Amino acid sequence: MTKYLITVVGPTAIGKTSLSIKLANHFKTEIISCDSRQFFKEMTIGTAVPSQTELDSAKHHFIQNKSIFENYTVGDFEKEALENLNFLFEDRDFAVLVGGSGLYVNAILKGFDTFPEIDTRVRAEVKADYELFGLKYLQEKLQETDADYYTFLLKTNPQTLQNPQRLMRFVEVGMGTGKPYSSFLNQEKKQRSFTPIIIGLEANREDLYQRINLRVDQMIEEGLVKEAKSLYKNKDLNALQTVGYRELFEYFDGKNSLDFAIEEIKKNTRRFAKRQMTWFKRTDNIHWFDYKTDLSEIIHSIKSTSCR
Repeated sequence: MTKYLITVVGPTAIGKTSLSIKLANHFKTEIISCDSRQFFKEMTIGTAVPSQTELDSAKHHFIQNKSIFENYTVGDFEKEALENLNFLFEDRDFAVLVGGSGLYVNAILKGFDTFPEIDTRVRAEVKADYELFGLKYLQEKLQETDADYYTFLLKTNPQTLQNPQRLMRFVEVGMGTGKPYSSFLNQEKKQRSFTPIIIGLEANREDLYQRINLRVDQMIEEGLVKEAKSLYKNKDLNALQTVGYRELFEYFDGKNSLDFAIEEIKKNTRRFAKRQMTWFKRTDNIHWFDYKTDLSEIIHSIKSTSCR
């Protein structure tokens, strides 16, 4: 019998968590979270981790299961999540995958791209040059080795160009293979033992931006500033290079006021949501619904797709 992975995607603050819980309860199954910011146990308020009531409503996997001090890659997640899904599908026909991290969604649905082994000497050289010349060196090196991919990231996910770990990986692959990093992307994907049914939630811009602004205000009320302060001493960790924390770290550095930092969080979250929609709108076979759509209509769509 075919197994189905109901996958709920969309921009931040759109209501993915609520819908995924309702779907999990209806189909009597569990939830795999692929929100890469919610993996870390030290980050709760700023990553909008589901409340205890929500966690109690349906069993979740991959919520606050790692530490910010661990090196946890999308490849690691792919392996662990697939093992978890195989277990879930032993006695049920449906499972739910939810999250706004497109790279992590693709890792589960299509498989992670395969890259050749890179000589450790190349890796050490890239790291040493980064420590000597800084982030600008990595950005310029990526432009040199893979100009098309640099332009693509600049347009769709500029935050990645501020991530030294990701940039070092792009550069070392280019230097170590003599081929652009992007030439190894979108290869023939691995076969999966399930059929994905992808549900996308969307909203008009005014509604989405209002939901984002309200969520940020709620985070501040719940103690985001205090949470960020507790993480400030580790602000250079890769896991903390994210919206909601970065802006407050700059406030703690004395670079701006708290009010300014809060407005920056709202602005950068809106930008992040726009990039998420750009990513998912390029994805095939998504059944899009307005975030206000009645649950029964979405369930009907899922059942119709799974019965074909």
